[in-house]
Amino acid sequence: MESLDLLLQALSDCIRALPMTLFLSIVSVIIGICISVPLAVMLQRKTIFTPLIKAYVFFFTGSPLLVQLYIFYFGIPSIGFIQDLMQQPGFEFLKDGKIYIFAALGLNTAAYTTQIFSGSIKNMDRKEVEAAYAYGMDRKQTMRRVILPSSLRRALPAYSNEVLMTIHATSLASTVTINEVTNAASLFNSTFYEPFIAYTAAGIVYLCLTFSFIYLYKRVEKRLVLASKSL
Repeated sequence: MESLDLLLQALSDCIRALPMTLFLSIVSVIIGICISVPLAVMLQRKTIFTPLIKAYVFFFTGSPLLVQLYIFYFGIPSIGFIQDLMQQPGFEFLKDGKIYIFAALGLNTAAYTTQIFSGSIKNMDRKEVEAAYAYGMDRKQTMRRVILPSSLRRALPAYSNEVLMTIHATSLASTVTINEVTNAASLFNSTFYEPFIAYTAAGIVYLCLTFSFIYLYKRVEKRLVLASKSL
């Protein structure tokens, strides 16, 4: 086959695997948001959970994602009581390897996002907080109506980078045979022995995905800027 034909076939294979990459990315980001926002809020006050949250963040930001992926995908299912649990009615889903991929990617991005949101909340303009108290809001109302919306809006540029890193990190799922874009490129290479073409096609797909995300982010950012000016 000609090089152009091979490239087109490799692109086709990678595009067919794109839905799994998007699925991994979206689920991981949703898990990360759901975990990180409460943890970022909890870090604003010293409680008995503070050391545990810091230890969790330190582990997931201080160790390679690939190692975490192996711990979840190979390590956790090998634990005795997890294997026993798999045999129980209603827990058959634990046999699905994607559960552990979601857990590793979701907890990893949640740790980084916790740092981003926590820093943004700590850097909140005290005048906004004092104005909220002056209006008669209590601490919880101030956090929900003033601090969180303002902090999350200011954290958006840093958070968008984290989302991009999560999208790119899904390529590591290829090491445990999840059929996403990088895995599709590897399968193409193992068939045709054309690594340059195979991984160039994967790179093109990731670049298009990155461009699409940046475009959507810019649109969202512009809307938020216009909304804040109208207030």
